[in-house]
Amino acid sequence: MTPIRLLLVDDDPLVRAGLALMMGGAEDIEIVGEAADGAEVEDLVGRTRPDVVLMDIRMPSVDGLAATERLRARADAPQVVVLTTFHADEQVLHALRAGAAGFVLKDTAPAEIVDAVRRVAAGEPVLSPDVTRQLMRHAAGTAADSRQARARERLAALNDREREVAVAVGRGLANAQIATDLFMSVATVKTHVSRVLAKLGLNNRVQIALLAYDAGLLDEDGH
Repeated sequence: MTPIRLLLVDDDPLVRAGLALMMGGAEDIEIVGEAADGAEVEDLVGRTRPDVVLMDIRMPSVDGLAATERLRARADAPQVVVLTTFHADEQVLHALRAGAAGFVLKDTAPAEIVDAVRRVAAGEPVLSPDVTRQLMRHAAGTAADSRQARARERLAALNDREREVAVAVGRGLANAQIATDLFMSVATVKTHVSRVLAKLGLNNRVQIALLAYDAGLLDEDGH
């Protein structure tokens, strides 16, 4: 098995040491580099080619938000998992909109952080439906009207079936549940999700969920 290549980014050397110790015990994860600031990330990614970046948000020079945006703009962008001390925070929302595949809390059990890295490397966002709803509620009060108009304009590019799948993703449903609810195969669901991502220029399911919420589709769906 090819190990998952992991880059650690945190300005606290004790946190980095703890993460390195935690990840070093996993046979399928290889730490290919460490950075103390977001300013170092692009160069390190270019040299080490990680599959996943574990990224702190608050750093002194270039924070994790700016670093995530820069990374996700690359054609060969690695997946980014944000490290945070908050369950729901405007900066976490910013990172998710920028293309982060999810977030983990710094006080999360070590086994769960290792599992998060594995899941993101496999293409699964690290956000439970409960956490997704919490973040969306947190986002609801800021510039809602203008954001809804922009989101609806973007979603107009979808056909009816793709729109249904986007709403289901927004509800936090897995592919198997979407397939059951919409009477289609899991393979067809995956195809629709891929088309939604491509049409909307998004990176992952988390961004689909946020856009569906911004557009008010989840309210219309009765959830």
